Amino acid sequence: MISNSINTNPGAMIALQNLNATNGDLAQTQGRISTGLRVASAKDDASTWAIAQNQRATSMSLTSVKDSLTRGTSAIDVALSAGQSVSDLLLQMKAKSLASSDAGLDPTSRSALNEDFKALRDQITVIIGNADFNGANLLKSGAVDLFALANADGSTRLTATAEDMSLGAAIVTIQATDSISTATTASAMIQTVQTSIDNVSAALARLGTQSKSYERHLAFVSKLQDTIDAGIGNLVDADLARESAKLQALQTKQQLGIQALAIANQTPTMVLSLFK
Repeated sequence: MISNSINTNPGAMIALQNLNATNGDLAQTQGRISTGLRVASAKDDASTWAIAQNQRATSMSLTSVKDSLTRGTSAIDVALSAGQSVSDLLLQMKAKSLASSDAGLDPTSRSALNEDFKALRDQITVIIGNADFNGANLLKSGAVDLFALANADGSTRLTATAEDMSLGAAIVTIQATDSISTATTASAMIQTVQTSIDNVSAALARLGTQSKSYERHLAFVSKLQDTIDAGIGNLVDADLARESAKLQALQTKQQLGIQALAIANQTPTMVLSLFK
């Protein structure tokens, strides 16, 4: 082994290798502190990064699920609000029918009650036509069931069943031309309206159950997403307290490495003293 040489300086080589290793560790630690991530890219830890990316994809998909459930809940709530208004109108229509069924009622009063009845009847159509949210109307004639995403891969869905409350349909059995212009028609209308009231109440109960189901699933999906996000953090987030302590140690080690390299670089100059 050459102990003194101006061409080869083993001490400087070792010091430089150690300094380069320290600089690499320091750069890595600074990167973790600046990003807050222990695994910021695939080269940091390929398997952990791949797992984290898959979980990020699931979390982002759950955001779409939450949006779908929120839209569905809003559409059902609009339908519930409109349905309750229809129920209130039917209650008033029953009262009008009962009043008009009185055989001793004078023609003027019966005519006024009939006009009120027809106005209430037509108002049902207006309400049903406007029970729309984001293009979904569960109460109009020909309404279709509403579907919402239930999981991250779209393989499961929640369903809200349409409840056709238009005049003359299965729920509201009152026809668009019905009236209470006579005591006889008014008497018959009492039962017709009562049947509609019962049907609307049952339909609203079904919609209420479905709305609650949407809300419960939305709460579950939100908790699931939070859990997944926490799991991703456990995989890739840096322990900043530990990294801060490590940074201090590496900075000190870097300074010592620079001094060691400077000392090693002085060795060749010592050879000059041999020639004096």
